[in-house]
Amino acid sequence: MSLTRFLRHLSLPGWIVRKHFPEDLLTRIESSIRASESDHRGEIGIAIEGGLDLADLWRGVTPRQRALAAFASLGIWDTEENTGVLIYIQFADHAVEIVADRGINRHVSQAQWDEICRALETHFKRGDFAAGCEVAVRAIGELIEAHFPKGENNPDELSNRPVIL
Repeated sequence: MSLTRFLRHLSLPGWIVRKHFPEDLLTRIESSIRASESDHRGEIGIAIEGGLDLADLWRGVTPRQRALAAFASLGIWDTEENTGVLIYIQFADHAVEIVADRGINRHVSQAQWDEICRALETHFKRGDFAAGCEVAVRAIGELIEAHFPKGENNPDELSNRPVIL
């Protein structure tokens, strides 16, 4: 366990995440997700986390492991065609992970997901959280639409509201 990582996580107050993702921004991102999902049969979720708790830090939990846990706990996997995609943002590690369900993951390479993560991280480094999330949602929507375009029945299966963990 890195002492630097340990201190970074435990010293990150919860209000920092809310400062960068205030209610109006969450509403704006929610609208972007809703608009994207009207063009395809997938579901996009966003989870934002400040820092890990002491137990997770002690166990050495990685951002990828937390992303997988959030994917499961938020039920992003629970879509009819297995086309759920989660963007996981961890503030303390300055990490972005994308977890996709098996339906969409069959068609999209890890390199494509990584490219979206890096673009989002670039926006975040500039402090442009709104544009970063909107660009990521748009890019993910285009990938989903290429393989799962909207059909006659296109229910909104999951909440579009970003979640702060």
